[in-house]
Parts: sequence; C-alpha cells; structure tokens
Amino acid sequence: MLFNSYIFIFLFLPLALIGYFVLNRLGRNMYAKVFLLVMSLWFYGYFNYTYLAVIISSIAVNYAVVYIMRRYPGRKKFCLAAGLVFDIGMLFYFKYFDFFLTNVNAVFNLSFTMRNIVLPLGISFFTFQQISYVVDAYHGETDDESFLDYAVFVTFFPQLIAGPIVTHDELIPQIKDESRQRPDYGNLSKGLMIFAAGMFKKVIIADTFGGIVDWGFEDIAAMSSIDAFLVMFSYTMQIYFDFSAYSDMAIGIGRMFNFELPANFNSPYKSYSIIEFWRRWHMTLTRFLTKYIYFPLGGSRKGNIRTYVNIMIVFLVSGLWHGAAWTFVIWGALHGAAQCVNRAFKTQYERLHKAFQWVLTFGFINVTWIIFRASSISDVKLFINRLLRGGMSISLEIGGAFGLKELNLFEDMLHISQYTDKIKGFNMLLFFAVTFFAVLNCRNVQEQEHKLSIFNAVITVVALVWCICSLSGVATFLYFNF
Repeated sequence: MLFNSYIFIFLFLPLALIGYFVLNRLGRNMYAKVFLLVMSLWFYGYFNYTYLAVIISSIAVNYAVVYIMRRYPGRKKFCLAAGLVFDIGMLFYFKYFDFFLTNVNAVFNLSFTMRNIVLPLGISFFTFQQISYVVDAYHGETDDESFLDYAVFVTFFPQLIAGPIVTHDELIPQIKDESRQRPDYGNLSKGLMIFAAGMFKKVIIADTFGGIVDWGFEDIAAMSSIDAFLVMFSYTMQIYFDFSAYSDMAIGIGRMFNFELPANFNSPYKSYSIIEFWRRWHMTLTRFLTKYIYFPLGGSRKGNIRTYVNIMIVFLVSGLWHGAAWTFVIWGALHGAAQCVNRAFKTQYERLHKAFQWVLTFGFINVTWIIFRASSISDVKLFINRLLRGGMSISLEIGGAFGLKELNLFEDMLHISQYTDKIKGFNMLLFFAVTFFAVLNCRNVQEQEHKLSIFNAVITVVALVWCICSLSGVATFLYFNF
C-alpha cells in the first residue's frame, strides 16, 4: 500500500489511528498492539500477500534466536551465528541468488537456470533492523521483550517498507510507554504537517523530475549533452525528494501515533565533502553500517591502511545493499574511494575555497548517481559519452517529459498552446531553478518547528489537496526496489 494513494489516505490511516487509540482508551492496550500489528501486516501484504510468509517467518526466527540466547547464555555465540546466517541467507536468496547465478554462468560458462525470484518489499530494511536486534541482544543491550512488542517494532507500517532503519531502543520503549497510548492533538497536527510536506515532495517534485529521468534513460543514445546534463540533474533531485519524502511521511505518521522515528536526511546536497554527505544522507543506514560493520572491523583504530580497507568494505556492502547489480557495486566502490581520498587529504582539501569544495562534492554526487540509476555498465558508458560528446542542442521532447500538469492546465486556460514547446522549456528551467534554490537555502522538514498556526494549517491543507488531486499519475517510491 502506498502512502500516496487514496486507499491509504482515506481508509487505512484513519482506521489505523482510530482503532489504535479507541482500544487504548478502553484500556485494551494489548488488543491495541495486536490491532496495530494486524494493520501493519495488511499494509505489507496489500502489495502481495505471499510476502507475509517471508516477514512473519523472519520475525519468528529472530525472536526465537534471541529468546534462546537469553535462556541459555552458554549458547550465545551459536545463537548469534545462527541468527546472522538465517538473516543474511534469506537476504541472499531473495535478493542476490539470481545475480550470483548470472555471474557464475558468465565466469565458468555454465547454464544454471535463473529462479526469477520475486523480491519481497522492504526485505533489506527489516533484515538489517533485525540483525541489529540480534547483535545487540548478544551484547546484552536489549530487554526481555514480549513477542508482541517485538513484532510491532519490526512491522510498524510507516517504517516497514523503506525505513528509516529504526533500532529496538528507539521504538520498543515508546510502544510500551502508556503515556503515548492516548491521542495527542499536538502530535497529530505536527505529524500531519510533516506528512503533507513529504507527500508534496513526492507527488509534486520527485515525480515531476521522474518524468524527465525516465525519458532520458529510455533512449540514452538520442540525448544531447544538454539533455544528458538535465537528466542527470533531474535524477539527483528525484532520488533525494523521493526517498526523503518517504522518510518524512513515515516520521509524520509515526508522530500521529505518538512515536518519534529517527531523521534520515539532513539536507545532504549542502555538503562540502563526501564525508559530510554521508553524515547527512540516509543517516540510519550509515549508522547501521558504522556500528555493525565498520567498528567490528576495527574502525580507524588500526592504522591508515586498515582504515581505508574498512571504509571500502563498508561502502561495497552499502552498494550491494541497494541492489544486486554491478552498477551498485561500482557506485559503492566510488563512494568508498572518495571517502578514503577525502580522509587522506583532509588538511589540503579544507584549504580549498568552500565554493570549490561544494562544486567538487555535488559534481561527484551527480555523476555517481548516473551509475546508480543505469540498468547496466554499458548504459553508464553511453550516458557519459552523451554527456561529454552529445552536442549543445536541446531536444523538444524533454519539455514534453516535464510532467507538472498544473502548468499545462495554465497554458490551456490562456490559449497559448502555439507556444507550448517554448513555455514548457521555460517552465522546466524555472522549476529546476526554484527547486535547486530550495535544496541549498531552505530548512529541511526536520529543521522546521511545525507550530500549530493558521499559516501552517493553510499550507498543510493546500499541499494535501494539491497532492490528492494529482494522485492519478503517482509512481511508487524508488527505494521500494531496495
């Protein structure tokens, strides 16, 4: 079920909120948790009910592993190993098995048949979430949770499909806290404001850029250098607004339930270095990789060479986590290498003018997003070729790919269709400029106070109405694929 869908906005979310708080109001706290669990499973199974078997078995096995670990301390290492093998094995089977077979066939000239396994939604997110729980339980950092609390923690629907990656110590205490089980109208209003801001970012901004991105990658060879530049920039904007929109909407919904979920983005395109970028981009993934991979490998405590090796391992894992393709591996390797270079020459780098630091960082991010978006390495090569050697013309079709319907309606009302191509081109560039200015100069959603006021209420209502009227052309979130 999509956040940006009629069934979610007008049926699922109101029903979930009313049912949860009414049951708590009646003193049926356990039933309220069961209700929230059932609603979360409905939310997840709405896409494909067969996914339910995967997530339910994952929850059951991980809880059993931790349960045995607590009851039999002498078997903690065995339980930890068993839990990790299960989680990583399940992730490998569903996400990487066909990729593995493809490469085995290519290297050894074999002909293993592909399974064409359907990737369960959110498996990378809820698997990492449960790995963190199992590892923390091994280190004695978890409480003796009930199965119900644990299941609600994993399946809580706002963060289930695409994060943020929430840890047990962030959410389970809130699930248990009785003071959070009654409606808080301040939290409801703040949550609605954050949700509306996220929906606006997704429906109006990200999906508008998405039309240009899809147009460009459908026929890379036909693009000019200007086209390729605009498509590259569009994807840089699309992936940020799309993914941060999901996180904002998840945080907003969580706030409506009186749960505070961690921020996942902090204006990453304002970064002056790649190191800073990864402190601002997908922060909960960075936190996970740092705590559960980088630190256990030794972090930066064992000399420079070992530090660089550890950084490369972390970013190769990050690349593979995003998808089973060599493009993701290369993307991760490039970001890892950039981190190492940034770290090795930090003193010299910081002597550069701030503007030059930002240009280098933002330029690197843009180029590497090409690799992230492309379906193959050959597409990456072709895209870069068009970017460098495609000529300085601009295709009229790119204006048609610019899909902000409200501007098209404005053109029709003024009867200026004969100037459509020029107007669309101008509107597109204006949209780019305004969005780019906002990214670099405006406070992000998490930095805003969301005070209840007439102005904020009007802005929220306008954003929601505008988005709801535009839902017919909405695309799924990009990170649903990961």
